Amino acid sequence: VVALVSVILIYQSNEQTIKTQKKHRQELEEFTKSIIGAFTNCIDGKDAYTNGHSYRVALYTTMLANKMGITDQATLDKYYNIGLLHDIGKISIPDAILTKPGKLTPDEFETIRSHAQEGYKILKDVKIQEDIAAGAHYHHERYDGTGYPDGLIGKDIPLVARIIAVADAFDAMSSTRSYRKKLPLDYIAQEIETYSGTQFDPEVANAFLSLYEEGAFDNLRDE
Repeated sequence: VVALVSVILIYQSNEQTIKTQKKHRQELEEFTKSIIGAFTNCIDGKDAYTNGHSYRVALYTTMLANKMGITDQATLDKYYNIGLLHDIGKISIPDAILTKPGKLTPDEFETIRSHAQEGYKILKDVKIQEDIAAGAHYHHERYDGTGYPDGLIGKDIPLVARIIAVADAFDAMSSTRSYRKKLPLDYIAQEIETYSGTQFDPEVANAFLSLYEEGAFDNLRDE
């Protein structure tokens, strides 16, 4: 009886500990989400033309990842957060350059390109979520190795960054910018297909094209 009572007491104690740990974990997750959301609003608030860009890229990233067979919710949530912060380095770019309606000078273009490295510097020491800096650092790498900042090739580019590259390009082309109107969806799909294997990972491009053919993007941009 004493042994049984002891087991019950130990179980109850462990159960309470687990509940407390779960509560703290949930509180930490909510805090993390709120901080990431605050950063995202700062990023998108820099330019009226790109307002909502980070949220859309995060959504498209999870859609593409899921289409590629990634079904683990924890991984999809992680990819969503990485997508939200992929442009965080733009906080360091002067507004006059970031929102310039005309053609950029070579120096201005290099300043814009620096947002990938600046984003990595901002996020590299954040340990609360694995690979949180990967999207910011590598989303402008190209599958053929001609991207920046490191010129990585193919599978050397982290998977989440290869997915974000397609999501980012899709949202850029399907959005009105200071220098042009948004492009037709059919044209965008053709561009993604054309640059599959050069700019984009063919597997990710195929996932995009499959979603496009299924009509997954038909109403998203209108909304």
